[in-house]
Parts: sequence; C-alpha cells; structure tokens
Amino acid sequence: MAAIRSVFVTGATGYLGRPLVETLVQRGHSVRALVRASSAPKLPAAVQPVIGDALVPASYSGQVRQGDVFVHLVGVAHPSPSKAAEFRSIDLSSVEAATLNARAVGAGRFVYVSVAQPAPVMKDYVEARAAGEAKVRETGLPASILRPWYVLGPGHRWPYLLIPFYWAARIFPPTRAGAKRLGLLRRSQMIAALVRAVESENPGVEIIDVPAIRAATL
Repeated sequence: MAAIRSVFVTGATGYLGRPLVETLVQRGHSVRALVRASSAPKLPAAVQPVIGDALVPASYSGQVRQGDVFVHLVGVAHPSPSKAAEFRSIDLSSVEAATLNARAVGAGRFVYVSVAQPAPVMKDYVEARAAGEAKVRETGLPASILRPWYVLGPGHRWPYLLIPFYWAARIFPPTRAGAKRLGLLRRSQMIAALVRAVESENPGVEIIDVPAIRAATL
C-alpha cells in the first residue's frame, strides 16, 4: 500500500472527479476538494469541501498546503469543436490558476489530465491542453500528465460504435501508432491511472499515455 497522501482536487464532482475522490478515500488518503458552495453537498462525506472558484486563484490560495498532491480535473464537459473559446477561458485559465497556487506553496506533486497528442481533430482542445502541460512543467514540481483520448462510461458511450474501426486501424502499420495513441479507455482504467499518479514517487515529469493508462491497476 502506498504512503498516505494529502490530496487537493479540483473538478471533484465531475465525471472523473467523483469516482476518483471516492477511491482515494477508500485507500486511506486525506482528500480536500475545491467546489462552489452549491456543489459541496455532492461530495462524499469523507471529502473536505474547500469553497472557491477554480478560475480565481485568490479564492483558494490559502487552502493548498505544502506537500499536497494537487489533482486538476477542471475542464469543459463533452468537448467539441464549437467550444474553442471555452477551452481557453475554462480549461487553460483553470490550470493557470491551479499551477500558480501549487507552485506558491510547494505542492508535492501535480497531476494533470491532458489529451492524447498529436491528433488529427479537435485542434483548439489539443492546443489548450498542450498549453496546460507547459504550465505544469513551468512549476518545476514533480508531475504526472495523463493523455487520454476518449473515456467511455455513463453518458459517454457512443464511441463504442468506433471499436471495429480501431481494431482495423491497429492491424495496418500506417495507422497502428495513431490508433494506439488515440485509443478508447474505460472510466475504471482512468481512475486506476489517476490513483497511481497520486501515489507516484517519480521525481520528474511523467507522461502517461493511452497504453500506460490501460496497463494501470489497483
């Protein structure tokens, strides 16, 4: 069992955040979550709410502690090409605020969910997440950067229709690498990979791509 961590999470009531904080608590970690006041009741009872705004660093600057593992999950729900402005105003702005606070107190680790790259579609989304990765690197903190493409689960099931095309793409050498990099993931695989990132002792910046996410186990 990994050492107990003090974990600070943004986006804790979301698609990945809720099952992640539940799992972290089950594994004995101490978890605090940044939420708006209206969202605090959605947190598991064992998770301490921190009231603030993920886009306003000053609203929670005193709540991040030295040595915390900072997990940043804030982002636009159901990304699509029509949301380019939101990728900058929400995804990128929130990671700028998060890295500012994490670096200021000397967080122990920064965990960031980016996106698989390069990719032939969703250019604005990929650019915003790549810029977020750069912000994480600028902190100088140990970090885990996860690069999923699409995470299957409740309310996120339509890409199951693409599975036969992925299998076909993996057969042919010209498309094999792209099919692996942009492969589909189950939510349980992402949660396992996020927990492993929280518990990681890698002193540098580690990139966790789709094959590595699939390999993560608890």
